[in-house]
Amino acid sequence: MELVKNRTVVFDGALGTSIQARAPSEEVFGGPGLEGCNDHLVLSAPGLIQEIHASFLEVGCDVLETNTFRANRFALAEYGLEEQVSDLNQAAAQLAREVASDYSDPKKTRFVAGSMGPSGFLPSSSEPDLGGITFEELAEGYQEQAGALLLGGVDILLVETGQDILEVKAAVSGARRAMAAEGKQVPLQVQVTLDTSGRMLLGTSMPSAMVTLEALKVDVLGLNCSTGPQPMRGPLRFLSEHGRTPISVIPNAGIPHNLGGEAVYPLTPDELARTLRDFVRKLGVAVVGGCCGTTPDHMRAVVNSMRGVQRGVRPTGDRIPRISSAVQATELGQTPAPTIIGERVNAQGSRRVKDLLLKDDYEGILQVAREQVEGGAHILDVCVALTERSDEAQQIQTLVKLLSQGVEAPLMVDTTEIEVAAAAFRQIPGRAVLNSVHLEGGREK
Repeated sequence: MELVKNRTVVFDGALGTSIQARAPSEEVFGGPGLEGCNDHLVLSAPGLIQEIHASFLEVGCDVLETNTFRANRFALAEYGLEEQVSDLNQAAAQLAREVASDYSDPKKTRFVAGSMGPSGFLPSSSEPDLGGITFEELAEGYQEQAGALLLGGVDILLVETGQDILEVKAAVSGARRAMAAEGKQVPLQVQVTLDTSGRMLLGTSMPSAMVTLEALKVDVLGLNCSTGPQPMRGPLRFLSEHGRTPISVIPNAGIPHNLGGEAVYPLTPDELARTLRDFVRKLGVAVVGGCCGTTPDHMRAVVNSMRGVQRGVRPTGDRIPRISSAVQATELGQTPAPTIIGERVNAQGSRRVKDLLLKDDYEGILQVAREQVEGGAHILDVCVALTERSDEAQQIQTLVKLLSQGVEAPLMVDTTEIEVAAAAFRQIPGRAVLNSVHLEGGREK
């Protein structure tokens, strides 16, 4: 983190692009059924991966990303490699560490970032295949990966290409657990990916993502992948003006087009370098790099463009307290006042909602929630406590998942039970409010 404070840090370019350019055979990947599993190359062809790492350090990059983008147990299961998570990640980290050490000297230390990409699931979704996973399952999977990366010697844990903000929260939780278990604290850098409209895959805006992730106290927050750098300018400006965390930006070399069945990235090295230099000068970006389509030539141009550049001075952050839903951020202090909390999605305050809960009619409760928002509510208070039922934790988890998909307002979890609050917060994509905390029964609870 001291390095980020003192100068702009340059990450490497696209491992996948460099691997594809070398067209490894099925045998190089490790045999039948493993072709296309880039992560397995750290075991089946370690020299190839070291060669690619070295190509980026030779042009002056500061940080190598490990070849572990999809080396979590969920993605590796596609190749039957889910039991090799620890071996793959530790080996990948050690490979990158060896190359980084070879290229380090007293004047310039090189660093290794442990890459942690998407699981292939979307836990915020109700689609059975994509959404059929729990927060805990994801957190445990990412803890497994992060722990192996730490054992392999990474300097940074990098959660990247986040598409579902709830999955990103689970990855952050897993990374924190791994650091605690291994007794090793490293910076945590988190990057989401946005489409050209400035939203994540399930609709999360940059303000919502910022509020959610800054509340988790990540060390660096930014964007990577998806588009080229130009569509990132607006979201980056918002982060620059309103955020309080160092910013990273690691874009693709433009939006690819299909040429003869292959993805071709249009952005030249000089174009990428000029834009990233502009982000550093005008928006105060602290970390730059290259994602899909970026080669050592791209990164050489980026490294050269950062020489002598003065990082723009960012505002100190507006310090406005905010909460977030899956799609938007909301200021706790509304102008004009007051902040309106809708309390009809509450079994203790609404006979209609109580009856709907007794029937498991969650779609009916969603309609009540929409009526509350249409009536002007900024936040929805959610309570499912019923004397007639004992499954409060299960009910609130089901309901907040539906509400998070169906209304834009952030949620307030209204319960006196710890396990109910935990169940709700593991299912809410954004940053919610906890209501009904009290000292009944003493301080321990």
